[in-house]
Amino acid sequence: MRETKELDQFKMNVFMKKMIEIYNAGALNLMISIGHRTGLFDTMAEMPRSTSEQIAAKAGLNERYVKEWLGAMVTGRIVYYNPEDKTYSLPREHAALLTRAATPNNLAVTTQWLSVLGEVEDEIVECFKKGGGVPYSSYNRFHEVMAEESAQTVVSALIDHILPLVPGLPESLRRGIEVLEVGCGSGRALNQMASEFPNSKFIGYDISEEAINTARSEATKSGLTNVKFEVKDVSNIGASERFNLIAVFDAIHDQAKPDKVLREISNALRPDGTFLMQDIAGSSYVHKNLDHQIAPLIYTMSCMHCMTVSLAQGGAGLGAAWGEELALKMLKEAGFNKVEVKQLPHDFINSYFIANK
Repeated sequence: MRETKELDQFKMNVFMKKMIEIYNAGALNLMISIGHRTGLFDTMAEMPRSTSEQIAAKAGLNERYVKEWLGAMVTGRIVYYNPEDKTYSLPREHAALLTRAATPNNLAVTTQWLSVLGEVEDEIVECFKKGGGVPYSSYNRFHEVMAEESAQTVVSALIDHILPLVPGLPESLRRGIEVLEVGCGSGRALNQMASEFPNSKFIGYDISEEAINTARSEATKSGLTNVKFEVKDVSNIGASERFNLIAVFDAIHDQAKPDKVLREISNALRPDGTFLMQDIAGSSYVHKNLDHQIAPLIYTMSCMHCMTVSLAQGGAGLGAAWGEELALKMLKEAGFNKVEVKQLPHDFINSYFIANK
């Protein structure tokens, strides 16, 4: 006869409280994303205590929706409310983490991902049942949000913090070298480098025609003549010892054939060249990620985007949580005999792999 154990009521109550916190946090995530997209945080940061009518008028938005949004912000302790004159205010300390002026510290940018991922939930559920993956084409606003995220995590820190992680690299770029970015997306990082280092030549590859068109347009607007972008399957770079520097920012784990991409990068790199790879910081082992500040977010984004877009191409489905241990193993197998892993003091999300043959 099966033994029946009594439930621990204390544990149940603790978990119930946690679930309620999850409900509220998920709801606030959506509303913060709306606040970012509509410019409400930017508007309120420049206003004194104001009524919902005044805030809506200043932002050029519908007051009824603004008032309901403010209700979520007030009860979520993000916006302050004065019941005597019915005014709202965004504390300066909160504005310093929620406005476009706060870049690279604008945490509101990342909240957009849950809306992007939520749009493909039905397709992901089908994948749980039948396998396979969800293609890039199913994701609305992916490149738009990715470009904003890249501006925060990569572009803002690129010149002063990321490139100097490689000894002597800024000086080499000033003298003039040949650089490739694999999985360049909308090209913000490469265009910034091209602008900063006019003596160097830059090329960006990405499989997305939409992203490449955006990158080309931005380069043209900026009058850059030392950078070009190509739509290309990066598992077939087809170059031999051409580039002094190859960079990949948050893209290897999305690839259908990440092992082949890394081998192609190794082949395309000159013998004395450097491969700079930025990817999500963390371990390949789930139990070692228990104390990671955003581990649930990483695994969620991996399941609902990074892993599944790879599987949709018949790929490896590596995922964002592939971790440092597996990354080092794959780099070695690709021909990189010397690899250093570095992190920036202000960036707990990413690791920077500096690899040489």
